[in-house]
Amino acid sequence: MNFDLDPEHLDLAGAARDFLAASASPAAARAMLDAGAGARPGRAELVKSGFATITVPEHAGGGGGSVLDLAVVAEQAGRLLAAPSLVTFARAAVLLGGDESRLAGLAGGDLAVAVVDDDGPVLDAAGAEQFLALRDGALVCGPGTVTVREPIDPTRGLGDVTLGETAVLAPDATELWRRAERVGRTILAAEGLGAAARVLEIGVAYAKERHAFGRAIGSYQAIKHMLVDSYVEVEQLRSLVWWAAWAADHAPGELPLAAAAAKAAAATTLEHAAETVVQVHGGIGFTWEHDAHLYWRRAKVDRFLLGDDVAAYDEVARLATAAPR
Repeated sequence: MNFDLDPEHLDLAGAARDFLAASASPAAARAMLDAGAGARPGRAELVKSGFATITVPEHAGGGGGSVLDLAVVAEQAGRLLAAPSLVTFARAAVLLGGDESRLAGLAGGDLAVAVVDDDGPVLDAAGAEQFLALRDGALVCGPGTVTVREPIDPTRGLGDVTLGETAVLAPDATELWRRAERVGRTILAAEGLGAAARVLEIGVAYAKERHAFGRAIGSYQAIKHMLVDSYVEVEQLRSLVWWAAWAADHAPGELPLAAAAAKAAAATTLEHAAETVVQVHGGIGFTWEHDAHLYWRRAKVDRFLLGDDVAAYDEVARLATAAPR
């Protein structure tokens, strides 16, 4: 089984990187942080590009692509700290499957939606107009009142949502909700992979350029070991992300374990990579002007989205031990 990307996916990654770089960057994330709770991550251009709605069927105006296609784009979005999150679009595409009108609205940009989880703030709540939620086993949709939180990472658009009057879209949607959550975890992990890989590149480049006592600091074992340990974690995460995305498309029975493993690994890998790069940079790594803290902020927020890493690791252990041998 080959978990490497084929040339078509590599081309997709390059196209996504080129497009996203025009509007997303650590500098843009810093500007949003300066704006505080008033920042609103943009949706229109991301939807217009077609990247956000890759998994929406073609007949509804989407790309008709796979979860793996979206994960490839999500990795590039993570590298640039792009907003809003592709996680929201991935979950909405699953939850609205069969609802032609709302799917078309999602693909066309008329439906600015967020998905409400009851165990924390809502991802991409800032700027959303309609909300999807699970109530008594039923999938519902409707407007809501958003209280935007003072941001740690403003690109995540977190807010507390009080739902208004909702309409029932599916009366028995528990399994649908679980699949959407697992697909969302996969895309979240892909964004985490991109962010971790990028911040590690920043650290490696600095270790080659910065000299101390007449030598590049990267030649010292303490620096080497920190960066190599982080690199190993990133590559392990890469395998888990591609496995989870493949499972979402081709092996639904493997998706619960794969998505939980990717979610758990992404949470710890990104945080470790960001903290490593802060240490490699020494004093300047802690400054507002350096990009390292922006990736650290992303890590601190993402760790608790769609369940925290502790719950995900617990799920991995439970599913792995329950699997037939």
